[in-house]
Amino acid sequence: MRELFAQHALAQIPKILTLLDRNPHSPTYGCFDRNFWHYKIIDFPSGMSQEFVYPLALAYCLPIPNNPFYEKAVIREWVEAGILYAARSAHPDGSCDDYFPFERAGGAAAFSLLACLESYQMLGLDNYEILKFFEKRADWLAEHNESGRLTNHQALIVLCLELAGQVLGQPSKWARAKSRRLERVLEWQSEEGWFQEYEGCDPGYHTLTIWCLARFEQLRNHPDDRLRAALDKAIELAGHFIHPDGSFGGEYASRNTYNFFPHGFEIAGQWMSSALHINDRFLHGLANGLGPCYADDHIVGHHTWNYLLAWRDFVSERPPLSPRRVGHIWLKEAQILIDRRTTFPSVSEGDADAPLLPDPKNPAEATIELYVALNKGGVFKIFRDGQLVASDTQLSLQVKSGNKLKNAVGHLVDRYQVQVQPHEVEIRGQLGWSKQQQMTPLKLMVLRIVMLTVGRFFPNLIRKLLQKMLITGKSEAPFYFTRRFSWEKSHWLVTDEVTAKSWNDVKSAGIGCDQTSIYVVMSRTFQRNQLRSWIDLTAAIEQLPSDRALQLTRKF
Repeated sequence: MRELFAQHALAQIPKILTLLDRNPHSPTYGCFDRNFWHYKIIDFPSGMSQEFVYPLALAYCLPIPNNPFYEKAVIREWVEAGILYAARSAHPDGSCDDYFPFERAGGAAAFSLLACLESYQMLGLDNYEILKFFEKRADWLAEHNESGRLTNHQALIVLCLELAGQVLGQPSKWARAKSRRLERVLEWQSEEGWFQEYEGCDPGYHTLTIWCLARFEQLRNHPDDRLRAALDKAIELAGHFIHPDGSFGGEYASRNTYNFFPHGFEIAGQWMSSALHINDRFLHGLANGLGPCYADDHIVGHHTWNYLLAWRDFVSERPPLSPRRVGHIWLKEAQILIDRRTTFPSVSEGDADAPLLPDPKNPAEATIELYVALNKGGVFKIFRDGQLVASDTQLSLQVKSGNKLKNAVGHLVDRYQVQVQPHEVEIRGQLGWSKQQQMTPLKLMVLRIVMLTVGRFFPNLIRKLLQKMLITGKSEAPFYFTRRFSWEKSHWLVTDEVTAKSWNDVKSAGIGCDQTSIYVVMSRTFQRNQLRSWIDLTAAIEQLPSDRALQLTRKF
């Protein structure tokens, strides 16, 4: 099973090399942003793309069976060229851009610095220009504060500063900044174990934060009781989000991601065997083709290097998988409910002697698992006998507004009215207008003018405005819903009721299995469980009188 990590990662190396300008005589030699150096369709290179040196360095160093890149001298040369390009394309203060000029993006700066530091050390490079760049970028990251609560970015910066101190031989230089950032990470961890990502809990980014903290402790080479306690709590929570088929996360999360970073669990597995159980279940899904696809030009690097690290540090002695217990897991702060039960009459909720779920590979009795986000209007997934039987991202309406079509959806994060009981869950609320802003020539020109003039001095303000426009916040639409989950005769009964002042302007209606409406770079990836048809409710809407509610009942 260990080889699955390497196989999936090595399959992406040719694509990463295609993204790289490999011509030593080119002015953009070492640049991984093909849209910039080859297609010439953007006017600046994305600093995040230089992160791709890391998977190349790992492919060069790791003696993986049938690894055609192992110890190929030219790979080493290209990695050094990539680090140098990161240095030479950075702003004078060491920062870099990601989506627009003079953005000075914290995430891109941290990811690419981490990759360059790890690669430099791994390959044993010796380059004064690169070392000066490392110090300059680390200085910038130490002082930079971005808008939005993204715990994974804070943890990444902690890790970068620790690694930079070791590479530069200045272990105490950023001690205060590291301490301050680490305190923020621990402060942003909920009592339930999850780390804040914008408006709530995202299991995918949660695994990245786990990796950052585990790698940080590994670098320091001595246990930290407070950090261990945070990691133990975080890993226990992550175990709840690995589905019975081996898939992980999805649209019920705050950022809609299927992210899974396995290396942190291998590190933690040295002291916490349940961390290895999470990876073993994920590998089962990977073996059955349920890994998400992250092979686009911008995000292909993250999982490639993390899978290779998981292969490198794979714990050989692994305890046998223990079945999960049935039960009702109500994460009140995260507003996520996970309910696992057999189809036979079950014990009382919260019973410590609750029976175990059977192994999905060899089920002795039927089991059913429900994952539902109450803060997203009841977006849910249901698994029966280890297989996904329903994925629902709430109602979506296309509504005519003047000469345009607007989209009202039920899956935006909000404080809905909820009632949670052992055998019944109800969510009431209002649909919101989907965030469907697209770039136009005029908008692009305005953004460029702003960033080339006053915006370059206030990049965080521009970022905050874009976050509000594309990610956070909700604009209410004139449609009201009630979604109810009822456990009846060994099935979940899902009942929807939607009311409107008028249905006349609604031109199309339906429910999708993977619909999302906010901008998150790692979301909207393909995963095989998404091969499900849209539930088209347009005909039902067309037949409704204006004073009648749309009603839908389904049994799973």
